[in-house]
Amino acid sequence: MAENDTIAEFGEPAANGADTAPVAGVLSQYVKDLSFENPNAPQVYQSQTAPAIDVQFNIGSGQVGEDVYEVVLKIDVKAQAEDQTAFVVDLSYAGLFAIRNVPQDQMEPFLLGEAPRILFPFARRVIADCVRDGGFPPLMLEPIDFTGIYLQQRAQAGGEMQGEIAGNA
Repeated sequence: MAENDTIAEFGEPAANGADTAPVAGVLSQYVKDLSFENPNAPQVYQSQTAPAIDVQFNIGSGQVGEDVYEVVLKIDVKAQAEDQTAFVVDLSYAGLFAIRNVPQDQMEPFLLGEAPRILFPFARRVIADCVRDGGFPPLMLEPIDFTGIYLQQRAQAGGEMQGEIAGNA
């Protein structure tokens, strides 16, 4: 690719030297809320049946400052062993993202598709550790195609999303 192609692709630099290139970066990530329940201990540890695991997730985003957005990945896990609840985990894992010079039509796909993809491995580790610390084998969630889910829900909604997606894994 020639140098002129790069300038055409990213836009002509502003005459005053202002940075016009699109930039997105993680400022911080954190556990916003975490709950682990083991309502049937110690009886649940006597069960020889592997629990059935139900995983639900939801993604929300919002602007919290100039060029700063919070994305919250909420993951709810419920494990049922026979007729009793083995454990319940509710996690809200969030990240602050600095986003500058990104076209408006690309903001929602980034916030609801790419940002959760960045956060997920860390949220996955928090859940695995929490379940292990609760006395069960670590729960290793399968990777989730957040961009695919975003595109699917956007198509079902007729192209308009409201800063949030939900699904089950």
